[in-house]
Amino acid sequence: MFKPRTLLLAAAALLPATPGLATRKAGEPAAVKFSPPVEGATLPASPLARLAPGADPKVLDLAQAAMQCAQASGVGASARRLAVIDYSRPSLLPRLWVFDIAAGKLLYEEVVAHGQGSGDNLATRFSNRDGSHQSSLGLFVTADTYTGKNGYSLRMQGLEPGVNDAAMARAIVMHGAPYVDPTQGKRMGRLGRSWGCPAVRNAVAKPIIDLLKGGQFVFSYYPDQAWLARSALLNCPAARRQHDTVAHHDIAARPASG
Repeated sequence: MFKPRTLLLAAAALLPATPGLATRKAGEPAAVKFSPPVEGATLPASPLARLAPGADPKVLDLAQAAMQCAQASGVGASARRLAVIDYSRPSLLPRLWVFDIAAGKLLYEEVVAHGQGSGDNLATRFSNRDGSHQSSLGLFVTADTYTGKNGYSLRMQGLEPGVNDAAMARAIVMHGAPYVDPTQGKRMGRLGRSWGCPAVRNAVAKPIIDLLKGGQFVFSYYPDQAWLARSALLNCPAARRQHDTVAHHDIAARPASG
């Protein structure tokens, strides 16, 4: 069974914590540190934007770049599935996409709740601090499942120091919830909210969790400029190569002028 606490830590120095996000407290599990990528260990680019035309292609690019960077450092090397959450979208719109990268398939497109401390219909505040009831940004690698007060749930290990590495200590997990109800949400003007967990509809919680458990990836996005500029996972050589590959494909796909 995949156990996040047994992850080997690479030797690279940590980047400074992102301003505005709490740093890890003593006793909380450490995030994985990322070393320079090994040649040949990167994941080939996948046309995620074509699979999910309703998603922002730039967000999908960032998600896959972060996944590539983690895998290049030996984390989640066998992962084939990636969940992308775009918290810049309103809660009443689909903003969770689950991909099978290896098969080139979109498996789910769903609504997902954010933390009550992050905002109402729009999430605008994010934290790594216990008790904030806010969602966290960045890349997570999934761990095991358990059944708790929110039913069948999926543990997630945050991989970004000062941004989401307190996720295990905060019990930030994926689970189903009755308040993730778009019909009721339309009457309220927003979905119900969690205490920071990416909660999904009860009807899809178990199949999504089963697809994502045991060393797959979840990427949570918001256009926080400090995080985007300083994230080790978004700025490593493997991530830059992913950006370059996508940019090259975009240019090649443009129709000739005239």
